[in-house]
Amino acid sequence: MQTIEFADRQRGTLLGLAVGDALGAAVEFQMPGTFPEVTSYRGGGPHGLAPGEFTDDTSMALALADSIASVGWNLNDQARRYVDWWREGKYSVNGRCFDIGSTTRSALSRFQETGDAKTSGDPSPQASGNGSIMRLAPVPIRYANLFPGQLDELISYLMDSTRPTHASPQCLSACAYMGLILCGLIHGIDREEVLAPNWQPLLHLKELHALHPEIAEVAAGSYREEEPPQIVGSGYVVKSLEAALWAFHEAKDFRQAVLRAVNLGDDADTTGAVCGQLAGAYWGESGIPAEWREGLARSDMIERALQGLVGD
Repeated sequence: MQTIEFADRQRGTLLGLAVGDALGAAVEFQMPGTFPEVTSYRGGGPHGLAPGEFTDDTSMALALADSIASVGWNLNDQARRYVDWWREGKYSVNGRCFDIGSTTRSALSRFQETGDAKTSGDPSPQASGNGSIMRLAPVPIRYANLFPGQLDELISYLMDSTRPTHASPQCLSACAYMGLILCGLIHGIDREEVLAPNWQPLLHLKELHALHPEIAEVAAGSYREEEPPQIVGSGYVVKSLEAALWAFHEAKDFRQAVLRAVNLGDDADTTGAVCGQLAGAYWGESGIPAEWREGLARSDMIERALQGLVGD
């Protein structure tokens, strides 16, 4: 039987993703310093969303969660549910797909042609967007029990989760490393230990999978040495992960971490979603400000996903 604290951190990982996504949605594509500082939900942005509404980051995470809860691990089923979101607006906050990255769209088109999600993602380095780390939460939530004793199986799931849409070496390594961190945090391991370059599970990961050099640099702590404007809320998976870790690693609480992330602007919803997963795994659902939890749109959809992944 899992402890309440363990389940609190599992739930916090997905809720943190959605909260960070919704906080950043209104300032997506705006450069840092060109907008009033984000301190709470606000409406507007490129998609004209209401305060507390989320974007594709959360929708794709909900699709992934639904797949895992319904059929177990099946990449083709995951891709089919992403197509349901893209084509029919399922899992969307407002019933339509109003934002989809070009890499994701191309990959899902390929999946519709081939029916093979394992090969539908573009493996080229140029297709290294952050579209698979933004939705990652359901994998470490559901498979946290494989940590640390069955790392090979856990890493396989984490890396496979990106293949339907993003198959570059950068994306494979980013999902492996970030998912490992999330599992450590969900298990209640101290933040400094999990982020240390010599953390034993990280060393084991490197034995199982040669991290892409740029992700290895992030894992070595590149985000500790830099500040904006070197830290950017970019759509590039390496810079996106680095920015989220920068926002998270010294923050005093969930609120500070996620606001640091979204106020980087640019791909603000995704930087917020990635940081929100880390902060939610660390501080748990109980550490997310109540007004943000209560103000989140379509919390019924998120709760259904959590019930499928975590249960009561």
